Amino acid sequence: MSGLIGYSSCAVLWLGLVVKAPDLLRHRRDPYLRAICAVLGLAGLCFFLGSPPTIGAVNRLSGIPNLAAPLTYAAITAYSAASQILVALWRGGPGAQRTARRWVLAYCGVVLGIATLFALGEAPVERRTDLDTYYADTPYLREMIVLYLTGHLTAITVTAVSALRWAREVRGWLRAGLLTLGVGAVCAAGFSVTKLVAVAARWSGRDWSLLGSEIAMSVAGLGALLTATGVLIPLAGPRLTEWRRAWRTYVRLAPLERELDDVLARRALRLPRPRWSSPATRLVWRRTSIHNALSHLDAYADRELYDETLEAALRTTGDAERATATAWAAVIATAARGTATLPASPRRPAQARESEWFQERSPGPDALMRSGTH
Repeated sequence: MSGLIGYSSCAVLWLGLVVKAPDLLRHRRDPYLRAICAVLGLAGLCFFLGSPPTIGAVNRLSGIPNLAAPLTYAAITAYSAASQILVALWRGGPGAQRTARRWVLAYCGVVLGIATLFALGEAPVERRTDLDTYYADTPYLREMIVLYLTGHLTAITVTAVSALRWAREVRGWLRAGLLTLGVGAVCAAGFSVTKLVAVAARWSGRDWSLLGSEIAMSVAGLGALLTATGVLIPLAGPRLTEWRRAWRTYVRLAPLERELDDVLARRALRLPRPRWSSPATRLVWRRTSIHNALSHLDAYADRELYDETLEAALRTTGDAERATATAWAAVIATAARGTATLPASPRRPAQARESEWFQERSPGPDALMRSGTH
């Protein structure tokens, strides 16, 4: 794996961690959020530690030729366990916390085993990309390699089966996230499988180091990115749906705002337009402007025009909701034109009654979007 690919993958994963970090700071005791951040952080750490430049720097600074190897293996092991813990906590249930604790204890044992076996073995020749196959026959290092690969394969297989099985029971963004995570776990399992095949080939006298280095790391990179994407989809999906709905409503309210533009401008009723804001914030701004204009127009509401237009629209369309919106649109358009030529004056009793009727019965901006007038 080249340094560019490793660091790029690490940057993408840690960017997701940065996005989730504020939520974790606000809800430190939420085990689900902790698991999400652990998956993103550890996946990025695997790529960072596994990049040849980092391997060389760790080995050089420590003075131990291959110290980067057990550190990377420990990160891979922790990432594998975090993925399974995430799925368990995600699904919940009475045994979720107990299952998570068991996985933590089991993989702490695996990490301890990796450190112990590396300390017992001898790896004097630095290998940045093919240590697994180069030391496949070396006592203790051989056991260390098999331990971390089987541990990774076990956890990631359980994660894939759990995610894909659960995906059949749910719908929407959660299902999309589980399917993506499951596919990512399957790809990650390919990392262990190709590594184990390359090691087994070494035992039989063959040199398949390319399979255990370039191909395995490419599969691992794809798997980690898919897994991280699967984790983020259920979190980002509902927000994207909300933004899309807010943007559509914002656009559909534009004709009504244009109808009221003269009132908003002359009476200084429009709030400053928000810049660099979300669709939801823009929608609130537009709705507020429209409500301000409608409140100003209550003195000019024409109840007779409303009744006449409503009756005519009902005869034409037969749709009560659309007819009501059309009637209100006519009233509002007429009132808006009236304010352009008539100065505001103290209300007469009849006007006050019309204003009360307008305020009590006028629909919100969204109901007016159905009208063909706007």
